[in-house]
Amino acid sequence: MAKLANRLLQEGFGVVNYGYPSTRLTIAEIATEHVPKAIAQCGEHDTVDFVTHSLGGIVLRMYLNQTLPDNLGRVVMLGPPNKGSEVVDKLKNIPGFTLINGPAGSELGTGEDSVPNKLGPVTYPVGIIAGSSTFNPILSQMLPNPDDGKVSVANTKVEGMTDHIVLPVTHTFMMKNSIVMDQVITFLKTGKFKHGSER
Repeated sequence: MAKLANRLLQEGFGVVNYGYPSTRLTIAEIATEHVPKAIAQCGEHDTVDFVTHSLGGIVLRMYLNQTLPDNLGRVVMLGPPNKGSEVVDKLKNIPGFTLINGPAGSELGTGEDSVPNKLGPVTYPVGIIAGSSTFNPILSQMLPNPDDGKVSVANTKVEGMTDHIVLPVTHTFMMKNSIVMDQVITFLKTGKFKHGSER
């Protein structure tokens, strides 16, 4: 996320680029232990916005279900598995999956009992950027098209979202894409993406 963080700094945002041990903890543990630490690094700002990638969107949703800060601004989620991912459904029981993806990764299936599907609708301003390109045809065969190689476009959506846009980017590298960065900035500043001719 460093390239995106630098771009946001250039646009005048104060930025905390917070990393967490995504392959060692459950989603609940990450939400409880690490989101408050990230927020604390933001200091006493009037508004705190969030930009998340993939699992980070689910972690943030879990945290905000429990604690909604008074100074919460806008949220942009990049490639979030808001309804889970069929890739997890198919691979989570294969030996080594949890070792590589961690306990949190195993919680991202599409079943009713998966963490994303138990979180309910969002009640704050959320813009979602989904990818429609992939460089992993094997994983894409496990997903409904269009997809970004890890998550289908349909499963990035969540009830209550403010805006949603699909861009020709892959899951792994979407945050480095200049068009994605432009759209992140647009949503954080205006509360909506640029669609169609606006782009």
